[in-house]
Amino acid sequence: MIDSAEFQSVVELRRYTLHPGRRDELIELFEREFVESQEACGMRLFGLFRDPAEPDKFVWLRGFRDMGARRAALEAFYGGPVWGEHGPAANETMIDASDVLLLRPSGPGFPAPDGAADSVVLVTVCHPAGPVKEFSEHFADTVAPALREAGVETFGHFETEPAENTFSRLPVRENETVFVWFSKVTAEHRELLDRTGAELESRLERPWLQRQLTPTARSVLR
Repeated sequence: MIDSAEFQSVVELRRYTLHPGRRDELIELFEREFVESQEACGMRLFGLFRDPAEPDKFVWLRGFRDMGARRAALEAFYGGPVWGEHGPAANETMIDASDVLLLRPSGPGFPAPDGAADSVVLVTVCHPAGPVKEFSEHFADTVAPALREAGVETFGHFETEPAENTFSRLPVRENETVFVWFSKVTAEHRELLDRTGAELESRLERPWLQRQLTPTARSVLR
């Protein structure tokens, strides 16, 4: 079994815009051809998601041991036979694949698979008004404990990886600094999250962006 923890030094949060009505087509292809084949090249796939609010979005997460390993893994996969055979079909479903955040750890990472039933995974992207380190510390010391006490456990705290994207074939979002965190939520947590977001407004350049995601059949995070 792959040790997921060692693949969280560099994480990509990828959000694709697809041609209308083609998300399930991409997910079926992706889960059949691109899970084991990517992991065999030296990366780990953590999450594959639908966004119920946006039926033409596909969101997924993959991680690497470090930036050097990322470059080697991506060169091996995208230059290899599986992508060569099935990549064109995947690309045909996509309008845009450049909405990608390149991240590094800023706190607790993703939990080990526990066989949990499906849940809603909430991803929150924050643009700190000040240094991301200060925001991360405030979140860890104040926000996360308050959420935990109210029944929302946060995990997967990440911030922008400032290193150069050394695999230019796949662009990432540049010239912005973010703090990203994940949690599992239910409808009863909405008021709490709205209140937390309002309390953080003075520390953010803009309101945070939250997406409620539903795991696909082969998503590790669920």
